[in-house]
Amino acid sequence: MYRYLERLHNHGGENYGEGPDCRIQEIHERCLYRMQMLHCGVQSKGRRFFMLKITPYLGVFVLLVSIGGIFYPKLGYFVLLVMLTFMILAPFRGRWFCGNLCPHGSFADFWLGAISHRRAMIPPIFSSLWIRIPIFIALMGFMIFRLIGTQGMVDKVGMFFVANYIMMASFVTIFGISITTRAWCTICPMGTLQRAIGGKKYPLKIDQEKCIDCKTCQKACPMQLPVNELKEKPDCIKCERCIEACPKEALSF
Repeated sequence: MYRYLERLHNHGGENYGEGPDCRIQEIHERCLYRMQMLHCGVQSKGRRFFMLKITPYLGVFVLLVSIGGIFYPKLGYFVLLVMLTFMILAPFRGRWFCGNLCPHGSFADFWLGAISHRRAMIPPIFSSLWIRIPIFIALMGFMIFRLIGTQGMVDKVGMFFVANYIMMASFVTIFGISITTRAWCTICPMGTLQRAIGGKKYPLKIDQEKCIDCKTCQKACPMQLPVNELKEKPDCIKCERCIEACPKEALSF
């Protein structure tokens, strides 16, 4: 897929000939190319990848832990690695992990997104801290209680993390199919924690002189944030899709 898009991109200056039919073909192919670029994250001329090349494949991790962990509970310990990674990154990049390295996020974008094209509005209540903080506290309390119940037994601790991962994957799937792919990410307790740690770090910048307020960036944002508005966006997952979509290159980190 990447090689195909790169070849298409390299032939962006191809001569389509003269006449209205040739012009229509050129416009169609350029629009198709742009949409494929936005979906797959291939680099544009003079601009960087808006996601890591590994991002589309991280959803496999969800299946590996959720299914394989039932038969081999020690796979649950990989969840600790995931948690450690975002705890290290959050103080410097906020929710960057969510948009680039989160297995659930990858699963939502590239697995659920392939089978469900529903794009309903994310309920505003999902972003309310009055809802998110109690959910986070309840989850942490439940996790501590269950961990104490394992009595430190290796397989029981592993299965505990597997069970939690299956629960999160279920929420991602249900919300992703019924609302939109990244709906769960708005209310996710781990996302809320990253927001609290580094929500103001690595902010999105807007060049007001270039911005034409076309709102293309808002349409590209999987979190449905008001990208073009001059205010803090602590739930920005730094996926850079808005940057890639902006026709005036008015956005940057």
